Amino acid sequence: MINKNKPLAERVRPERIDEFVGQTHLLAEDKVLHQLIKSKSLPSMIFWGPPGVGKTTLANIIAKEMDLYFFTLSAVDAGVKEVRKIIDAASKMDGAILFIDEIHRFNKSQQDALLHAVEKGVIHLIGATTENPSFEVISPLLSRCQVYILENLSKKELLQVLDQAMDKDEILKGRNIKIEESDLLLRYSGGDARKLLNLFELVVQTSSKGPLVITDELVKNTARQQMAVFDKSGEMHYDLISAYIKSIRGSDPNAALYYLARMIKGGEDPKFIARRLLILSAEDIGLANPTALVIANNCFQAVNVIGYPECELILSEVTTYLAVSPKSNSTYVALKNAKKLVNQTGDLSVPLAIRNAPTKLMKDLDYGKEYKYAHDFSDNFTSMEFMPEQVQGQTLFEPANNPREGEIRKRLKELWASKYGY
Repeated sequence: MINKNKPLAERVRPERIDEFVGQTHLLAEDKVLHQLIKSKSLPSMIFWGPPGVGKTTLANIIAKEMDLYFFTLSAVDAGVKEVRKIIDAASKMDGAILFIDEIHRFNKSQQDALLHAVEKGVIHLIGATTENPSFEVISPLLSRCQVYILENLSKKELLQVLDQAMDKDEILKGRNIKIEESDLLLRYSGGDARKLLNLFELVVQTSSKGPLVITDELVKNTARQQMAVFDKSGEMHYDLISAYIKSIRGSDPNAALYYLARMIKGGEDPKFIARRLLILSAEDIGLANPTALVIANNCFQAVNVIGYPECELILSEVTTYLAVSPKSNSTYVALKNAKKLVNQTGDLSVPLAIRNAPTKLMKDLDYGKEYKYAHDFSDNFTSMEFMPEQVQGQTLFEPANNPREGEIRKRLKELWASKYGY
């Protein structure tokens, strides 16, 4: 019997690995996660990725494929007591999976409670998080887990999700639905399959009975009426942080403060906001104002200590400071250039003169033999070459056009003139 009260995303949730859409970098037959599932060799793991890409679904499928009992907790509601209760039950079984949604919300003591059970194999932990586990999961637990990154679904994959839903769901099959236009469905979903299915179901439910043709106009009218619902349920999380960062990058303090207020009102984790400010200070301000990184780091530390509501003032001050600061992405571009060069040239040999020589044998092989100590020379600069021979003379860093980097450009020009003759 069909449960009409169950959301569409739940009614059509895949139950087998061959039904799962997306994440082919992990689940294609020759890829790591597919091989682990088929070999029934399961490490504890953390799925890191945006909402609606299949973290919970994949955990359920793994449990079914491996015939393991499946415990599930939400880190929002559960505490140490609930964790220990499940570990006690799992200890009486021949293997069990504990799935923890939003594991980044567990504090240190809650994560500590998992350590022994994970290490002894009492449970196979599968954690799901939208946040970087390097920041949010304690090191001892992280070292015992494999981290797998799940990606937003492509347009083709999202359309596949819709096709599967219409083929599988009895309610949808009874409506004789034709998708004539899908651009707005896909745009509003943002790569989130759950959001896509929620909106699709909403369009179907609010349309007249009988055959239905889905158009962009129909989707627009439905979404416009329901936008407040999407906001309230946290669907705008990534849109708001994106708008916030882009406003700071664009030197618009008014817009940045507006989106900050939206996030605060919506209950966004202040650590998440502060961490994004820290990243932005290096990526978008950089050498134009190196103090920005120091201030953003102090902000991150203060927010961790203080929390809401007092930390709002700190976030406001640093948001404004970063927004009005001069901008430069020269170091970001330089690193991209360097990585591109490495990809093109491979692992070139480090010049002998600047290799480490901790042993006599290495010294006998001329490691470090012709190294010139920069501080022994005028202006603390030596004209020796540090790059591998095959890529000598490559320019990866170009100072941007701002006063501080203008000084850097001037100094480099003087030094390079003596080194390269230009």
